[in-house]
Amino acid sequence: MNRHMAKRAARKTGTAALAAVLLAAAALAGCREPAPSRESVSAAAEAEVMPRRTFGIIYPMADVYYEAVTESAARAAESAGVRLIIKAPDEANLEQQIRMMETMIKQGVDGIAISPIDSEALGPLIDKAAEAGIPVICFESDAPDSRRVSYIGTDNIQAGERMGRAIDGLLKGRGMVLVSTGQSDSLNLRERLEGFLGYIHRETNIDVLEVRYHQGVPEQALADLEGMIDDHPHFDAFVALDFVSGAASILVWKAMGLNRYALTFGLMPEIAEAVRNGQITMAVSLNEHRWGALIVEHLLKACEGEEIPEFLDTGISLVDIHAIESGEGMVETEPSD
Repeated sequence: MNRHMAKRAARKTGTAALAAVLLAAAALAGCREPAPSRESVSAAAEAEVMPRRTFGIIYPMADVYYEAVTESAARAAESAGVRLIIKAPDEANLEQQIRMMETMIKQGVDGIAISPIDSEALGPLIDKAAEAGIPVICFESDAPDSRRVSYIGTDNIQAGERMGRAIDGLLKGRGMVLVSTGQSDSLNLRERLEGFLGYIHRETNIDVLEVRYHQGVPEQALADLEGMIDDHPHFDAFVALDFVSGAASILVWKAMGLNRYALTFGLMPEIAEAVRNGQITMAVSLNEHRWGALIVEHLLKACEGEEIPEFLDTGISLVDIHAIESGEGMVETEPSD
């Protein structure tokens, strides 16, 4: 009997000790942070990889000319944690650009930058984006009557006048000039032509023999230039008001071995090489390499409700063989301040 009572006492003592240990463990656990659940860990990891914003960039056409813009925008976007969606029609096509704009609005991107082929046609869609709370920035070509928040680029009338002064300086106020340009509906190209012709007619005795529009089709630009040269073989200079016309002139100058002045808008590696080799006399750079970083920077500001300038003037730079050889005319690898 005494042995049985001793066993019962031992069991009570062991049970009490175990209970004390469990109570102590529970108290200790209460002092610690709860272990993260699998769901919370997954959410945190997703937050780390989710972009801060998503911006769309729509070019008027797919071309190597816009590579500098894309590279600049990509660097700025990576630094800011921004995702980019970049779209462009294969060739300048208004309907495709409209569909791309509509798609981005439906996707609910945080901001859009567009170089509108036709400012009047794209205006209502820019307004639609604004109504949806999506800020829109125009670059290269403006849509001033729309609700876009800013325009990044140059004053194209002044740029056209500057091209006129450049031709005036080369021809000493006299001579015969051929002109090629792109889309007749593009505001930036209309303004460049207006500025160029205004200066030529007002300040010089230079004759503009013909102006042709290739509507953004490279093959047409080449055919137009060959046709103008056939019709006016004694011309003194050729002016390309867009980069497509400039690229066409390189091919023609090489094929025909021409020794005439050729000037173009837009600076890209192909144009820089042509300046170096003598096919292009001078290029008017719009400082395109700055556009991408400015697009990302100012769309971010617009999304945060900050005021941004209505016009961000990136200016122009005249690039000739001397600038190329000295390195002054080469496109910078980093955006300018």
